[in-house]
Amino acid sequence: MDDTESTTTSVDENTGNLCDNPTRDTLAEGLLGLLKPTVDQLDDRVRATRISQLELKQQIDSLNEELLKVREALNNHPDLDPYVKKLIACKHKVTVVLNVLQASQDRLNEIRCMINKDKPTQAPILSEPAIKPEQSTSGIISDQGSIN
Repeated sequence: MDDTESTTTSVDENTGNLCDNPTRDTLAEGLLGLLKPTVDQLDDRVRATRISQLELKQQIDSLNEELLKVREALNNHPDLDPYVKKLIACKHKVTVVLNVLQASQDRLNEIRCMINKDKPTQAPILSEPAIKPEQSTSGIISDQGSIN
């Protein structure tokens, strides 16, 4: 063989043979039929993902604007520390008053209990008058229980 002659076929020659071969055409159509739904589905999902990413970007931009507004509002807030200190002082005073009232209530309850204990022994003395008035026909009773 001569070095200038080639034993391999060129790409142009193979291309011509591929189009004329019905087995290869059928095989190519079969592979295309198998892969096309997957490629189409992948393409649809990529498209949907891009749309979702755009929507997400818009939401992130909107959130960023809101956060900037909040940040500006926080920078312009009044100093609340003196008010908080006043509230804490008021709370302390209210607690002290509450404790005083509670102690007073406890003392009153003790006094009430002591009165209730003494009440049965004092009840007969207070309930019976010293002099019982007598009934008369005239209906007038003097201070000493006699009839006038």
